[in-house]
Amino acid sequence: MPAAIEIDHLSKQFRLYNEKVSSLKERAIHGGKLTYEPFWALRDVSADINEGETYGILGRNGSGKSTLLKCVAGILKPTSGEVRIRGSLAAMLELGAGFQQELSGRDNIYLNGSLLGLSRAEIARRFDDIVAFAELEQFIDNQVKYYSSGMYVRLGFAVAVNVEPDILLVDEVLAVGDAAFQRKCLDHVRRFQREGRTIVVVSHATDVIRQNCERCMVLSHGNVIAIDEAGEAIRVFLADLLGVGKPEGPGEEGGGNVIAIGTVRTEHTGSGSRPHLYPGESLTVIAEVDSLAEVRDAAATVAIHDDSGELVFASDPDDPATFIELPQGGGVLHFDFPEVPLLDGTYSVSVGVRSLSDTAVYDWKDQEAQFEVANPGRTTGRVRMPVGVSFRVRSTGTTGEVPVVGPTGGPSSEPPLSQAAS
Repeated sequence: MPAAIEIDHLSKQFRLYNEKVSSLKERAIHGGKLTYEPFWALRDVSADINEGETYGILGRNGSGKSTLLKCVAGILKPTSGEVRIRGSLAAMLELGAGFQQELSGRDNIYLNGSLLGLSRAEIARRFDDIVAFAELEQFIDNQVKYYSSGMYVRLGFAVAVNVEPDILLVDEVLAVGDAAFQRKCLDHVRRFQREGRTIVVVSHATDVIRQNCERCMVLSHGNVIAIDEAGEAIRVFLADLLGVGKPEGPGEEGGGNVIAIGTVRTEHTGSGSRPHLYPGESLTVIAEVDSLAEVRDAAATVAIHDDSGELVFASDPDDPATFIELPQGGGVLHFDFPEVPLLDGTYSVSVGVRSLSDTAVYDWKDQEAQFEVANPGRTTGRVRMPVGVSFRVRSTGTTGEVPVVGPTGGPSSEPPLSQAAS
Protein backbone atom coordinates (compact mmCIF):
# COMPACT_ATOMS: atom_id res chain seq x y z
CA MET A 1 0.00 0.00 0.00
CA PRO A 2 1.49 3.41 -0.96
CA ALA A 3 2.21 5.94 1.75
CA ALA A 4 -0.22 8.85 2.06
CA ILE A 5 2.53 10.98 3.65
CA GLU A 6 6.26 10.58 3.06
CA ILE A 7 8.54 12.58 5.35
CA ASP A 8 12.07 12.42 3.95
CA HIS A 9 15.00 13.59 6.13
CA LEU A 10 13.12 16.68 7.24
CA SER A 11 14.91 19.37 9.27
CA LYS A 12 13.70 22.79 10.35
CA GLN A 13 15.84 25.59 11.79
CA PHE A 14 14.62 28.79 13.41
CA ARG A 15 16.67 31.88 14.23
CA LEU A 16 16.67 33.12 17.81
CA TYR A 17 17.70 36.78 17.60
CA ASN A 18 19.66 38.29 20.48
CA GLU A 19 18.19 41.78 19.93
CA LYS A 20 14.70 43.02 19.18
CA VAL A 21 14.32 45.63 16.43
CA SER A 22 11.10 47.63 16.44
CA SER A 23 11.76 50.26 13.76
CA LEU A 24 13.27 50.70 10.31
CA LYS A 25 15.79 53.17 11.77
CA GLU A 26 17.16 50.59 14.19
CA ARG A 27 17.42 48.05 11.36
CA ALA A 28 19.36 50.60 9.24
CA ILE A 29 21.76 51.28 12.14
CA HIS A 30 22.54 47.57 12.35
CA GLY A 31 23.05 47.45 8.59
CA GLY A 32 20.31 44.89 8.27
CA LYS A 33 22.44 42.37 10.14
CA LEU A 34 21.34 41.08 13.51
CA THR A 35 23.07 38.42 15.54
CA TYR A 36 21.12 35.26 16.17
CA GLU A 37 21.51 31.74 17.43
CA PRO A 38 20.30 28.85 15.25
CA PHE A 39 17.69 26.59 16.85
CA TRP A 40 16.90 23.23 15.27
CA ALA A 41 13.27 22.41 15.96
CA LEU A 42 13.52 19.25 13.85
CA ARG A 43 16.54 17.20 12.83
CA ASP A 44 16.53 14.58 10.07
CA VAL A 45 12.98 13.31 10.64
CA SER A 46 11.84 10.51 8.32
CA ALA A 47 8.61 8.50 8.35
CA ASP A 48 6.07 6.93 6.00
CA ILE A 49 2.41 7.22 7.05
CA ASN A 50 0.24 4.69 5.26
CA GLU A 51 -3.07 5.36 3.53
CA GLY A 52 -5.95 4.70 5.93
CA GLU A 53 -3.67 4.72 8.99
CA THR A 54 -4.33 6.70 12.17
CA TYR A 55 -0.87 7.84 13.21
CA GLY A 56 0.07 9.49 16.50
CA ILE A 57 2.85 11.92 17.41
CA LEU A 58 3.96 12.18 21.04
CA GLY A 59 6.55 14.32 22.76
CA ARG A 60 7.12 16.81 25.52
CA ASN A 61 6.53 20.54 24.99
CA GLY A 62 9.20 21.85 22.66
CA SER A 63 9.93 18.47 21.11
CA GLY A 64 8.92 19.62 17.59
CA LYS A 65 5.48 17.99 17.24
CA SER A 66 3.57 21.06 16.04
CA THR A 67 6.46 22.19 13.84
CA LEU A 68 6.41 18.81 12.10
CA LEU A 69 2.67 19.00 11.45
CA LYS A 70 3.00 22.54 10.08
CA CYS A 71 5.70 21.33 7.69
CA VAL A 72 3.44 18.46 6.58
CA ALA A 73 0.55 20.92 6.10
CA GLY A 74 2.72 23.27 4.05
CA ILE A 75 2.44 26.13 6.55
CA LEU A 76 6.19 26.05 7.25
CA LYS A 77 8.92 25.44 4.69
CA PRO A 78 11.54 22.94 5.91
CA THR A 79 15.18 23.97 6.02
CA SER A 80 16.12 20.68 4.38
CA GLY A 81 14.35 17.50 3.34
CA GLU A 82 10.87 17.27 1.90
CA VAL A 83 7.32 16.08 2.47
CA ARG A 84 5.28 14.27 -0.20
CA ILE A 85 1.48 14.14 0.10
CA ARG A 86 -0.93 11.91 -1.80
CA GLY A 87 -4.51 13.14 -1.69
CA SER A 88 -6.36 16.18 -0.36
CA LEU A 89 -5.37 17.45 3.09
CA ALA A 90 -7.15 19.42 5.82
CA ALA A 91 -5.45 20.58 8.99
CA MET A 92 -6.74 21.65 12.40
CA LEU A 93 -3.47 22.73 13.91
CA GLU A 94 -4.22 25.45 16.42
CA LEU A 95 -7.01 27.57 17.78
CA GLY A 96 -8.41 29.86 15.10
CA ALA A 97 -5.68 29.09 12.57
CA GLY A 98 -6.55 30.78 9.28
CA PHE A 99 -9.48 32.79 10.64
CA GLN A 100 -9.78 36.44 9.65
CA GLN A 101 -10.82 38.36 12.77
CA GLU A 102 -12.89 41.04 11.03
CA LEU A 103 -14.92 38.55 8.99
CA SER A 104 -18.01 36.73 10.18
CA GLY A 105 -18.15 33.01 10.86
CA ARG A 106 -20.06 32.61 7.57
CA ASP A 107 -17.37 34.41 5.57
CA ASN A 108 -14.61 32.44 7.29
CA ILE A 109 -16.27 29.15 6.32
CA TYR A 110 -16.20 30.19 2.66
CA LEU A 111 -12.63 31.52 2.97
CA ASN A 112 -11.26 28.40 4.68
CA GLY A 113 -13.19 26.09 2.38
CA SER A 114 -11.73 27.76 -0.68
CA LEU A 115 -8.22 27.50 0.79
CA LEU A 116 -8.85 23.78 1.17
CA GLY A 117 -9.72 23.50 -2.52
CA LEU A 118 -13.52 23.58 -2.50
CA SER A 119 -15.60 25.58 -4.98
CA ARG A 120 -18.15 28.08 -3.70
CA ALA A 121 -20.96 25.72 -4.75
CA GLU A 122 -19.39 22.83 -2.81
CA ILE A 123 -19.02 24.99 0.30
CA ALA A 124 -22.65 26.15 0.01
CA ARG A 125 -23.77 22.52 -0.20
CA ARG A 126 -21.90 21.68 3.03
CA PHE A 127 -22.52 24.98 4.82
CA ASP A 128 -25.49 23.85 6.94
CA ASP A 129 -23.64 20.70 8.07
CA ILE A 130 -20.62 22.78 9.12
CA VAL A 131 -22.71 25.23 11.13
CA ALA A 132 -24.72 22.43 12.77
CA PHE A 133 -21.56 20.54 13.74
CA ALA A 134 -20.07 23.71 15.24
CA GLU A 135 -23.37 24.49 17.03
CA LEU A 136 -23.08 28.14 16.00
CA GLU A 137 -26.40 28.78 14.28
CA GLN A 138 -27.08 31.89 16.38
CA PHE A 139 -23.61 33.37 15.97
CA ILE A 140 -22.58 32.46 12.43
CA ASP A 141 -22.99 36.03 11.15
CA ASN A 142 -21.02 37.61 14.02
CA GLN A 143 -17.39 38.59 13.56
CA VAL A 144 -15.15 35.82 14.82
CA LYS A 145 -13.14 38.27 16.93
CA TYR A 146 -16.08 38.12 19.34
CA TYR A 147 -16.06 34.31 19.50
CA SER A 148 -15.01 32.47 22.64
CA SER A 149 -12.17 29.94 22.48
CA GLY A 150 -14.71 27.11 22.44
CA MET A 151 -16.57 28.66 19.49
CA TYR A 152 -13.27 29.10 17.64
CA VAL A 153 -12.27 25.47 17.93
CA ARG A 154 -15.77 24.17 17.10
CA LEU A 155 -15.88 26.20 13.90
CA GLY A 156 -12.32 25.31 12.89
CA PHE A 157 -12.82 21.59 13.45
CA ALA A 158 -16.21 21.64 11.72
CA VAL A 159 -14.69 23.16 8.57
CA ALA A 160 -11.72 20.77 8.59
CA VAL A 161 -13.78 17.57 8.86
CA ASN A 162 -16.69 18.55 6.64
CA VAL A 163 -14.52 19.17 3.59
CA GLU A 164 -14.09 15.34 3.62
CA PRO A 165 -10.28 15.31 3.11
CA ASP A 166 -8.21 12.23 2.30
CA ILE A 167 -5.79 13.27 5.07
CA LEU A 168 -6.70 15.02 8.33
CA LEU A 169 -4.09 16.58 10.61
CA VAL A 170 -5.21 17.23 14.20
CA ASP A 171 -2.97 19.01 16.73
CA GLU A 172 -4.22 18.89 20.35
CA VAL A 173 -7.73 19.93 19.27
CA LEU A 174 -9.29 16.80 20.74
CA ALA A 175 -8.35 18.09 24.21
CA VAL A 176 -10.07 21.46 23.69
CA GLY A 177 -13.71 22.31 24.32
CA ASP A 178 -16.30 20.73 26.53
CA ALA A 179 -16.74 16.97 27.01
CA ALA A 180 -19.70 16.76 24.64
CA PHE A 181 -17.77 18.40 21.81
CA GLN A 182 -14.73 16.18 22.44
CA ARG A 183 -16.97 13.12 22.08
CA LYS A 184 -18.39 14.53 18.84
CA CYS A 185 -14.86 15.09 17.49
CA LEU A 186 -13.77 11.57 18.43
CA ASP A 187 -16.92 10.09 16.84
CA HIS A 188 -16.11 11.96 13.63
CA VAL A 189 -12.49 10.77 13.74
CA ARG A 190 -13.71 7.18 14.11
CA ARG A 191 -16.04 7.61 11.13
CA PHE A 192 -13.04 8.78 9.11
CA GLN A 193 -11.17 5.68 10.27
CA ARG A 194 -13.99 3.40 9.10
CA GLU A 195 -13.96 5.17 5.73
CA GLY A 196 -10.22 4.50 5.35
CA ARG A 197 -9.00 8.08 5.58
CA THR A 198 -5.52 8.94 6.86
CA ILE A 199 -5.40 10.76 10.21
CA VAL A 200 -2.39 12.21 12.03
CA VAL A 201 -3.00 13.11 15.68
CA VAL A 202 -0.74 15.11 17.98
CA SER A 203 -1.75 14.88 21.63
CA HIS A 204 -0.28 14.99 25.12
CA ALA A 205 -3.02 12.57 26.19
CA THR A 206 -1.62 9.05 25.94
CA ASP A 207 -5.17 7.70 26.24
CA VAL A 208 -6.15 9.44 22.99
CA ILE A 209 -3.12 7.93 21.22
CA ARG A 210 -3.69 4.46 22.68
CA GLN A 211 -7.38 4.36 21.76
CA ASN A 212 -7.11 5.76 18.23
CA CYS A 213 -3.67 5.14 16.73
CA GLU A 214 -2.08 2.04 15.23
CA ARG A 215 1.44 3.49 15.20
CA CYS A 216 3.08 6.45 16.85
CA MET A 217 6.20 8.58 16.47
CA VAL A 218 7.94 9.87 19.60
CA LEU A 219 9.93 13.10 19.32
CA SER A 220 12.47 14.45 21.80
CA HIS A 221 14.29 17.76 21.20
CA GLY A 222 13.50 17.57 17.50
CA ASN A 223 14.79 14.02 17.05
CA VAL A 224 12.83 10.83 16.42
CA ILE A 225 13.47 8.43 19.30
CA ALA A 226 10.85 5.83 18.37
CA ILE A 227 8.35 4.81 15.70
CA ASP A 228 6.38 1.83 16.94
CA GLU A 229 2.93 0.46 17.71
CA ALA A 230 1.01 2.74 20.05
CA GLY A 231 1.56 0.87 23.34
CA GLU A 232 5.34 0.59 22.92
CA ALA A 233 5.61 4.20 21.71
CA ILE A 234 3.77 5.39 24.83
CA ARG A 235 6.22 3.43 26.97
CA VAL A 236 9.15 5.15 25.21
CA PHE A 237 7.47 8.56 25.60
CA LEU A 238 6.97 8.06 29.34
CA ALA A 239 10.52 6.75 29.70
CA ASP A 240 11.79 9.91 27.97
CA LEU A 241 10.37 11.88 30.90
CA LEU A 242 13.07 10.22 33.03
CA GLY A 243 15.50 12.77 31.60
CA VAL A 244 13.85 15.46 33.76
CA GLY A 245 15.61 16.08 37.07
CA LYS A 246 18.48 13.62 36.63
CA PRO A 247 20.77 13.26 39.63
CA GLU A 248 24.09 15.09 39.39
CA GLY A 249 26.05 12.59 41.41
CA PRO A 250 25.86 9.20 43.13
CA GLY A 251 23.24 9.00 45.85
CA GLU A 252 21.54 12.30 44.96
CA GLU A 253 17.81 12.39 44.56
CA GLY A 254 16.15 13.18 41.27
CA GLY A 255 14.91 11.48 38.14
CA GLY A 256 16.90 9.36 35.77
CA ASN A 257 17.34 5.72 36.72
CA VAL A 258 17.30 6.24 40.50
CA ILE A 259 14.07 4.20 40.69
CA ALA A 260 13.01 1.29 38.50
CA ILE A 261 9.70 -0.59 38.69
CA GLY A 262 10.04 -4.30 38.13
CA THR A 263 7.34 -6.96 38.15
CA VAL A 264 3.75 -5.78 38.57
CA ARG A 265 1.04 -8.26 39.56
CA THR A 266 -2.44 -8.32 41.08
CA GLU A 267 -4.01 -10.31 43.92
CA HIS A 268 -7.66 -10.51 44.92
CA THR A 269 -9.95 -12.27 47.36
CA GLY A 270 -10.21 -15.38 45.21
CA SER A 271 -6.55 -15.62 44.15
CA GLY A 272 -5.43 -19.24 44.07
CA SER A 273 -8.94 -20.63 43.64
CA ARG A 274 -10.27 -18.70 40.64
CA PRO A 275 -8.77 -16.35 37.99
CA HIS A 276 -11.40 -13.64 38.42
CA LEU A 277 -12.78 -11.54 41.23
CA TYR A 278 -16.39 -10.63 41.84
CA PRO A 279 -17.77 -7.07 42.00
CA GLY A 280 -17.23 -5.63 45.46
CA GLU A 281 -14.28 -7.87 46.35
CA SER A 282 -10.89 -6.44 47.30
CA LEU A 283 -7.92 -6.03 44.97
CA THR A 284 -4.23 -5.41 45.62
CA VAL A 285 -1.77 -4.24 42.97
CA ILE A 286 1.81 -5.21 43.87
CA ALA A 287 4.90 -3.71 42.24
CA GLU A 288 8.56 -4.53 42.85
CA VAL A 289 10.59 -1.31 43.13
CA ASP A 290 14.38 -0.95 43.01
CA SER A 291 15.99 2.27 44.22
CA LEU A 292 19.65 3.18 43.79
CA ALA A 293 19.39 5.86 46.46
CA GLU A 294 17.13 6.95 49.27
CA VAL A 295 14.21 9.00 47.92
CA ARG A 296 12.03 10.84 50.44
CA ASP A 297 9.75 12.87 48.19
CA ALA A 298 8.07 10.34 45.91
CA ALA A 299 4.45 9.65 45.08
CA ALA A 300 3.02 6.38 43.76
CA THR A 301 0.48 6.40 40.95
CA VAL A 302 -1.89 3.70 39.76
CA ALA A 303 -4.27 3.74 36.78
CA ILE A 304 -6.82 1.23 35.48
CA HIS A 305 -7.97 0.90 31.85
CA ASP A 306 -10.71 -1.29 30.42
CA ASP A 307 -10.24 -3.68 27.50
CA SER A 308 -10.93 -0.92 24.95
CA GLY A 309 -8.22 1.30 26.40
CA GLU A 310 -10.59 3.72 28.13
CA LEU A 311 -9.32 5.13 31.41
CA VAL A 312 -11.49 3.84 34.25
CA PHE A 313 -9.56 5.19 37.23
CA ALA A 314 -6.38 7.12 38.03
CA SER A 315 -5.25 7.95 41.53
CA ASP A 316 -5.18 11.58 42.67
CA PRO A 317 -1.55 12.80 42.33
CA ASP A 318 -2.05 15.22 45.23
CA ASP A 319 -3.51 12.68 47.64
CA PRO A 320 -1.17 12.43 50.67
CA ALA A 321 -2.08 8.73 50.89
CA THR A 322 0.04 8.19 47.74
CA PHE A 323 3.19 9.85 49.15
CA ILE A 324 5.99 7.39 49.89
CA GLU A 325 9.61 7.30 51.07
CA LEU A 326 11.89 4.75 49.47
CA PRO A 327 15.06 3.46 51.15
CA GLN A 328 18.17 2.68 49.14
CA GLY A 329 17.59 -0.76 47.65
CA GLY A 330 13.84 -0.28 47.22
CA GLY A 331 11.10 -2.67 48.28
CA VAL A 332 7.57 -3.74 47.37
CA LEU A 333 4.79 -1.27 46.63
CA HIS A 334 1.17 -2.17 47.46
CA PHE A 335 -1.97 -0.44 46.18
CA ASP A 336 -4.92 -1.72 48.22
CA PHE A 337 -8.50 -1.39 46.95
CA PRO A 338 -10.92 -2.52 49.72
CA GLU A 339 -13.50 -3.21 47.04
CA VAL A 340 -13.62 -3.00 43.27
CA PRO A 341 -16.92 -1.50 42.04
CA LEU A 342 -16.52 -2.83 38.50
CA LEU A 343 -18.62 -5.27 36.49
CA ASP A 344 -17.70 -7.80 33.77
CA GLY A 345 -14.47 -7.16 31.90
CA THR A 346 -10.72 -7.52 31.69
CA TYR A 347 -8.86 -4.54 33.09
CA SER A 348 -5.20 -3.52 32.84
CA VAL A 349 -3.13 -1.80 35.52
CA SER A 350 -0.44 0.87 35.09
CA VAL A 351 1.93 1.82 37.93
CA GLY A 352 4.28 4.78 38.28
CA VAL A 353 6.48 6.62 40.74
CA ARG A 354 7.07 10.35 40.43
CA SER A 355 8.87 13.10 42.31
CA LEU A 356 6.97 15.51 44.55
CA SER A 357 9.61 18.23 44.28
CA ASP A 358 9.76 18.57 40.49
CA THR A 359 8.19 17.18 37.34
CA ALA A 360 10.32 14.05 37.19
CA VAL A 361 8.71 10.72 36.50
CA TYR A 362 11.05 8.16 38.01
CA ASP A 363 9.51 5.19 36.24
CA TRP A 364 6.22 4.08 34.70
CA LYS A 365 4.93 0.66 33.71
CA ASP A 366 2.07 1.06 31.25
CA GLN A 367 -0.71 -1.56 31.40
CA GLU A 368 1.74 -4.04 32.89
CA ALA A 369 -0.71 -6.35 34.68
CA GLN A 370 -4.33 -7.42 34.26
CA PHE A 371 -7.25 -8.57 36.36
CA GLU A 372 -10.64 -9.94 35.40
CA VAL A 373 -14.02 -9.20 36.95
CA ALA A 374 -16.92 -11.66 36.58
CA ASN A 375 -20.41 -10.47 37.47
CA PRO A 376 -22.63 -13.34 38.74
CA GLY A 377 -25.77 -11.20 38.62
CA ARG A 378 -27.74 -9.68 35.77
CA THR A 379 -26.65 -6.07 36.34
CA THR A 380 -25.14 -4.57 33.18
CA GLY A 381 -22.70 -1.75 32.51
CA ARG A 382 -19.19 -1.09 33.80
CA VAL A 383 -19.70 0.03 37.38
CA ARG A 384 -21.34 -1.70 40.34
CA MET A 385 -23.65 0.75 42.12
CA PRO A 386 -25.75 -0.80 44.88
CA VAL A 387 -29.25 0.62 44.85
CA GLY A 388 -32.12 0.44 47.33
CA VAL A 389 -35.71 0.67 46.14
CA SER A 390 -38.74 1.67 48.20
CA PHE A 391 -42.30 2.57 47.39
CA ARG A 392 -44.60 4.88 49.32
CA VAL A 393 -48.29 5.26 48.68
CA ARG A 394 -49.91 8.64 48.56
CA SER A 395 -52.20 9.80 51.39
CA THR A 396 -55.80 8.64 50.90
CA GLY A 397 -57.25 11.28 53.19
CA THR A 398 -58.56 8.64 55.61
CA THR A 399 -58.10 8.75 59.35
CA GLY A 400 -55.04 7.06 60.77
CA GLU A 401 -51.64 6.13 59.43
CA VAL A 402 -51.09 5.24 55.82
CA PRO A 403 -48.95 2.11 55.48
CA VAL A 404 -45.64 2.52 53.69
CA VAL A 405 -44.50 -0.38 51.52
CA GLY A 406 -40.80 -1.08 51.99
CA PRO A 407 -38.30 -2.85 49.76
CA THR A 408 -39.63 -6.31 50.80
CA GLY A 409 -43.23 -5.45 50.11
CA GLY A 410 -44.14 -5.24 53.80
CA PRO A 411 -44.74 -2.18 55.98
CA SER A 412 -41.71 0.09 56.19
CA SER A 413 -40.13 1.03 59.48
CA GLU A 414 -39.89 4.61 58.26
CA PRO A 415 -42.47 7.13 59.49
CA PRO A 416 -45.49 7.64 57.26
CA LEU A 417 -45.40 10.40 54.67
CA SER A 418 -48.48 12.01 56.18
CA GLN A 419 -51.23 11.52 58.69
CA ALA A 420 -54.83 12.63 58.24
CA ALA A 421 -56.30 14.85 60.91
CA SER A 422 -58.38 12.88 63.33
